Amino acid sequence: MRISVIGCGYLGAVHAASMAHLGHDVVGIDVDEAKIASLSAGRAPFFEPGLPEVLESAGASGRLRFTTDFAAAADADVHFVAVGTPQVADGDAADMRFVDAAFSSLLEHVKHGDLIVGKSTVPVGTAARLAALVAERQPGATLAWNPEFLREGFAVKDTVSPDRLVYGVPDGEAGERAARLLDEVYASAVAAGTPVIVTDYATAELVKVSANAFLATKISFINAMAEIAEVTGADVTKLADAIGHDARIGRRFLNAGVGFGGGCLPKDIRAFSARARELGRGEAVQFLDEVDKINLRRRTRVVEMVREEAGGLAGVRVGVLGLAFKPHSDDIRDSPALEIAMRLADAGAIVTATDPQAVENTKRRAPQLRFADSAEEAVRDADIVLLITEWPEFTGLDPVSLGQSVAHRTVIDGRNALDPAAWRGAGWTYRGLGR
Repeated sequence: MRISVIGCGYLGAVHAASMAHLGHDVVGIDVDEAKIASLSAGRAPFFEPGLPEVLESAGASGRLRFTTDFAAAADADVHFVAVGTPQVADGDAADMRFVDAAFSSLLEHVKHGDLIVGKSTVPVGTAARLAALVAERQPGATLAWNPEFLREGFAVKDTVSPDRLVYGVPDGEAGERAARLLDEVYASAVAAGTPVIVTDYATAELVKVSANAFLATKISFINAMAEIAEVTGADVTKLADAIGHDARIGRRFLNAGVGFGGGCLPKDIRAFSARARELGRGEAVQFLDEVDKINLRRRTRVVEMVREEAGGLAGVRVGVLGLAFKPHSDDIRDSPALEIAMRLADAGAIVTATDPQAVENTKRRAPQLRFADSAEEAVRDADIVLLITEWPEFTGLDPVSLGQSVAHRTVIDGRNALDPAAWRGAGWTYRGLGR
């Protein structure tokens, strides 16, 4: 099929490359000239495992190109809108300017029979509003909403082989045709038996934000238990193991630590709450405000733990392992690791940080930090070592060898990802959250 993808940030670039990888003819369109130049040269403007290879192969096949010219969308039959919806500067709501601008520019080039597909995470009610705009500007086109469920670090896999497909479509023949076209787009996944849920606009919009809200709640729940464990002497990891055996609960994402971050979960749960308040149903999701507070408290707790171990922060040498909000990513948006490192430095600590992918991004944001190319360099002569992003390069470190580099063998495990017995056996003072 001939496909255009509007917006070539994280979501759009991955989607465009993956669609071309699946055999479609794809044009990616973005107003950012530098981003388009990078993608046109086969270079991903961010780190995502597998994306460089897909960009290279799709580009070499001739099925993938990138441009800043919206007129290039005129040749496509299906148009995916994948622009960002960041949090507004003065509140919790989603900033819809980029989505609205993308639709406005795209509709100048959409023709009768085209399918426009929203992939952005938007407040419920957005699709209905935009469907009215499409009907006004190009009555022969149809709007569908097809939310994304990408995990950073696994985005290409999640696009090519998703765990479910959700189509929000209008009623009647137009909706049936939209679903058929989307089945063609995702033909390989559909043939592989991927569950397909065809529903209305509002449900499709809510699927995405409710999934994020549930995941955030699960993470914050175990972190709330960690707060109790810290004052009772309980072990939150053993607690998670025990309750995780209950099939109704499950063990995944019950790992206490510094909590969630990134460009999705924090801003999405806040935007969900803001939209619920607009709809007069704020009390229905009021618990999400506490979920957010619990999550942010974990960052403060790590700073407090450093202060407790060192007897203060001024002049304390801290080696920070991890800057990205999660492993296998260079994303530092709302990163717990970066916030903790910056707060320590601002309080007078001498912070040297490293990350396999996120150092260059961080240098522009946090000039008060020192940076190292390896874990060994980051912790050299450190009074305290902080593990905050659970990269395999860090969780697999040898505590005996690493102990030769530090001034004091004290480690704070912000992800409960290390083996306490092994580190204590190597002479370290080990502290984990909720342990």
